[in-house]
Amino acid sequence: MDVEMKAKRTPLEALADPTRRAILKRLRRGSLSAGEIADSFQLSKPTLSHHFRVLELAGLVRSERRGTRIVYTLQANVIEEIASELLELTDGARSLLARSRRKGWT
Repeated sequence: MDVEMKAKRTPLEALADPTRRAILKRLRRGSLSAGEIADSFQLSKPTLSHHFRVLELAGLVRSERRGTRIVYTLQANVIEEIASELLELTDGARSLLARSRRKGWT
């Protein structure tokens, strides 16, 4: 398998990790440098770099070099698309549950 394909993550895979979700929560308030984000976590730099890379490959954040700093920005549109898809799934599940109740299956 291609190395880049192994590294590619879907947004849902990236969201499965609580540390990555916490990073995204920090970015809701606006762009932050890697150092500013790191101040909130008791993790090594390589571990945080891994989390940043997974989030970026999943399209959940984008990075921009500003001088010697790397600044991360939340890609809210991707989060909104995921939320929309999940809501569609729950609407379908609700419809199915309502139909099954009407038929007396539950």
